[in-house]
Amino acid sequence: MGCIDAKWAPLIVINVIYTINGMVNALLKKVLDGGINHMVVATYRLGISTLFLLPIAYFWERKTRPKLTASVSFQLFISALFGASLSQYFYLLGLSYTSATLGSAFWGTLPSITFIMALIFRFEKLNMKTKAGYGVGLGPIISLAGALILTMYQGIPLSNPQEHAMVSNIHKGHENWIKGCFLLFIGVAFFSSWMLIQAKIQLSYPCPYSGTVILSVFGTLQCALLSLIKTRDVEDWILRDKLTIITLIIAGVFSQGIATVGMSWCIEKRGPVFTSAFSPVILMSATLFDFLILHRIVYLGSVIGSVVVVIGLYLFLWSKSKQIADSKIVKLPTSAVGEAKEEEDHTNVNKLGRLLVSPMTP
Repeated sequence: MGCIDAKWAPLIVINVIYTINGMVNALLKKVLDGGINHMVVATYRLGISTLFLLPIAYFWERKTRPKLTASVSFQLFISALFGASLSQYFYLLGLSYTSATLGSAFWGTLPSITFIMALIFRFEKLNMKTKAGYGVGLGPIISLAGALILTMYQGIPLSNPQEHAMVSNIHKGHENWIKGCFLLFIGVAFFSSWMLIQAKIQLSYPCPYSGTVILSVFGTLQCALLSLIKTRDVEDWILRDKLTIITLIIAGVFSQGIATVGMSWCIEKRGPVFTSAFSPVILMSATLFDFLILHRIVYLGSVIGSVVVVIGLYLFLWSKSKQIADSKIVKLPTSAVGEAKEEEDHTNVNKLGRLLVSPMTP
């Protein structure tokens, strides 16, 4: 039973996290439509995450927590800058120009962007001499083509066409739509960078709760400073709407706090590419919640682009899994080969100190 849990736990955890994140994206879009500054949202979100996880981190990891060195603190500061502050700055701003469905669709490009960055920084190598190698190279290109369709083609509304004329101004201008997509892409790219950074931090500071608390503190301060770019009015920080307050609490506790801990744990167990592999769950969750609960419009371009993104994603994942199986670089841990795997991990590590890609199936 322990072996089954070890194999299935990361898969279950990451899918639950992405399902929650999809619903939170839809709620955040509704809150942003109310005119609140997107960096005020990010600051409250990170602040609530800090308050929620602080007592858990203190009591849960007080006996196992290693010394916090200046080097680790700097790494966590950079991690917060990429994974919390800049990613949310661009992503939430892009979300305010587009829709929750479109914003979630861009998360489908996360594995492709992560893999491309791993190639650029030489954490991964691409072998184009095999069919699997071609698939690994072609998958990210298809996913990015899907992102381009999402950006350039909005299409006709597929739901509530009678409300099309009443939709808010952010959907009326194609220029704003393209601008929003560009901002969403930048936000996801910063988050991809965070996954690579986090894989390194897990080696030097393997405390997911404490690490997330420190990251959230840094992120809260960074977001508060970034919010000054757009507003310096104290009134913007006073929350009166009940939906906004509830949404920020849910976003802070679940989508930021618990999700970051869970994703850090999944990265430690199965690597950043595996952790990013199920990001289309965000799209499905956000689309269903947006359409069924919030009754928002779904556009043809979003559907076509999302399908292309998912096709490219799973071509990449299938090819990468086949490539790993063929080369026999990684094997699933079992009770019989646990010690052998630990020895193999020490001899087959990359520059991050561990493999970036793990098996895509439990």
